[in-house]
Amino acid sequence: MRFSRLSLGAQTAYAELLEQTQGLEIQRHLGHLAGSFQRKRIKGHWYWYFAYRDLDGGMRFVYVGPDGERVASLIERFRSEKHVSTKARARAVIALGCSPLVPQHYRVIKRLADYGFFRAGGVLVGTHAFVALGNALGVRWTEADRTLDVDFAHAGRNVSIGLPATIRVDVHEALTSLEMGLLPITQFTGNVGARYRNPKDPDLRLDFVTTRHRGDPVHVPNLNVALQPLKFMEFMLEETTQGLALCAEGATVVNLPTPARYAVHKLIVHGERPLREHAKAVKDLQQAAALATYFLDERPTDFRKAWRDAVGRGAGWRRRAEQGRAALVRLEPGLDSPKLWGRRSR
Repeated sequence: MRFSRLSLGAQTAYAELLEQTQGLEIQRHLGHLAGSFQRKRIKGHWYWYFAYRDLDGGMRFVYVGPDGERVASLIERFRSEKHVSTKARARAVIALGCSPLVPQHYRVIKRLADYGFFRAGGVLVGTHAFVALGNALGVRWTEADRTLDVDFAHAGRNVSIGLPATIRVDVHEALTSLEMGLLPITQFTGNVGARYRNPKDPDLRLDFVTTRHRGDPVHVPNLNVALQPLKFMEFMLEETTQGLALCAEGATVVNLPTPARYAVHKLIVHGERPLREHAKAVKDLQQAAALATYFLDERPTDFRKAWRDAVGRGAGWRRRAEQGRAALVRLEPGLDSPKLWGRRSR
């Protein structure tokens, strides 16, 4: 089995911790501002923002979350939320079975969150997102949940597919303030690079990526970081959700790809990996298999919708997606079900 289900108690505790952490972060970041909450429609989906005027008189929008009962409830009571530590509750959630991140990796994610990276439209991707999605879905993965890379994405200049905000975030300063020896090892035209490494510590690698378009690479002034363009990345960034980066040291809210789009994206990029990245290609397939197995039993329509979106984007997309599907079915024959893929054309 590619995952084990968390107990009802663990799922309830996680949901309560997510709501508490969101409330605390809204209060910390917005409680001192005079403004109002506004709902915006982006790419067919509704999202909530907090609108306020900056010192220069310009209108600013801070991302709050996707439209839904949970976010609406948080908005109603955010001003009355008291500041309490999430550490004890995070430890309790982990004790009940939720999967934590490595403390060293969590500290990086938390620092970027504190600096506003996720409020400015940043998205946690890669294996850490896979772990966070498992907790949000109420499962614990049994494989493909370990990595040395911490991967972040942002829509960059293509804000129409992201979660736009006009606040400034200094990613480079945030990473430097951790004093973990992280250095930008890739620099484009004199700008801060898209990859950070500590030459003395091989167990921590950071990558910042964005969608592929002309004029690569991309430097985003309001983030103070360059973003490495990757093919097909827009598929994961077009719809996002929120979840927790979890550790015994606490919890922080992050933007995540929706689970179905994450799974289908892994199928698309599986065959794109060069030979030197064979291990990553295997992990892509394992993560897709774990999520597809979950969706087969729980929410097949979500997966089917994401799949149809991918194969409907043109011949190149369809060819890669079908290659990934064939590899997935070879790995897990039970996933060859019309519940997931729908009726395929002959």
